[in-house]
Amino acid sequence: MKYFSTRNSKLNKTFDEIIIEGLAPDGGLYMPKSWPKIDIEKIIDDKNISYSKLASTIIKNYVGGTISESELESIAEKSYKNFTHKKIAPLKKISDNKYILELFYGPTFAFKDYPLQIVGNLFQYYLKKKQKKITVIGATSGDTGSAAIDACKDKDNINIFILHPYNKTSEIQRKQMTTINSKNVFNIAIDGTFDDCQNIVKSLFISNDLKKITTLSAVNSINWARIISQSVYFFWAYLQCGVYNKKINFIVPTGNFGNVYAAHISGIMGLPINKLYVATNSNDIMHRTLENGDMSIKKVKSTISPSMDIQISSNFERQLFESLNYSSSSLTSLMNSFIKNKKITLDKNVLKNLKLYYKSKCVDDILTSETIKEFYDNYEYISDPHTATSLNILNEISNKDINISLACAHPSKFPKSINDSIGVLPAQPRALEEMMNIDEKFIRLKNDMDLVKDYIIKNI
Repeated sequence: MKYFSTRNSKLNKTFDEIIIEGLAPDGGLYMPKSWPKIDIEKIIDDKNISYSKLASTIIKNYVGGTISESELESIAEKSYKNFTHKKIAPLKKISDNKYILELFYGPTFAFKDYPLQIVGNLFQYYLKKKQKKITVIGATSGDTGSAAIDACKDKDNINIFILHPYNKTSEIQRKQMTTINSKNVFNIAIDGTFDDCQNIVKSLFISNDLKKITTLSAVNSINWARIISQSVYFFWAYLQCGVYNKKINFIVPTGNFGNVYAAHISGIMGLPINKLYVATNSNDIMHRTLENGDMSIKKVKSTISPSMDIQISSNFERQLFESLNYSSSSLTSLMNSFIKNKKITLDKNVLKNLKLYYKSKCVDDILTSETIKEFYDNYEYISDPHTATSLNILNEISNKDINISLACAHPSKFPKSINDSIGVLPAQPRALEEMMNIDEKFIRLKNDMDLVKDYIIKNI
């Protein structure tokens, strides 16, 4: 398996190169040059297959000869052994043909743990093999940062710097990052939005000053290893529902487009997906883009689902690359126009291609809160506000397909929103309870790439 960049189709990289680099030198995102097919029937026939075994079965198609099957299986098993549910990612039936896939049984109680635990261990494997050290840089709107820090903390060959927007994550999300007392972990609060943090990270990746003294890597969903690791739980959901004569729809809360794109590639690999429903909050750029081709940046709004408070969905570049028949020149021209003008209108043929796979809806705070209450009243189910955006769509769907909504975070991470919606505080896991009394450690910086760069250089 070889990889090229969305902005340079002439590249010919191996998996061990692209996992460590994260972002391509040209600013594009890495993608495989061909799509493997997963033998669904073989997986279904294996009645004893575990989540970790499924993960290694899927991921092995993307690693080429860079790691042996037995080593990959061992890493996958290690990555998920401390998850707190025996099914790792259990599927909960709500009503006929309607399910919720719960993705909050990892160490930081959010779906980001599922890819990042294995990515962190893969980092360790390849770095040890190459005898290298790296500097991991990431931006987070909430859960990515804590999951990345947990996956990379205390690793001798990694320093990790995570940027988050100051006062624009939940208190619990912030403390999950800033209470980690590890010498290789650095938290930076930026006076700005998540998009500002993400733009700084992208600029840092092409900074010659940093490249001279360290190897940079990314752990957020611009790293291809994240996407393939996330694809695992879509196959896992299909296996659990046990209905193999129907098509399947997934409803995915969406910010950076990584999770729903992982669902999309699952369909390319052979999962019988009919449609993917993209749920946004009031920051609805992806809904507008998929609905009528209006990919224009508006002011970021603060909502009760802060991890989705995003206006630039980085992973959508991968989908555009695909929809443009993998033409890196067309993609580069389109993205340059978007960056310059803060808006583009998608060609009707590109939009037609997108509609083959995606539907979308904007679910604002009022609808989100109403949905939290409705699912609590009707099913005694408490969802976090991000999950509620997808449950709103699940509630509306009427078809004979299998419909699965993704539950992306433990509701206790957003106690105020839950309490405001249903008058009940969700039970808090002991780990989160204990964390609230630990001192925080972070630095606050202005929205300035040079300030962040200087801080990183000083600390590596």
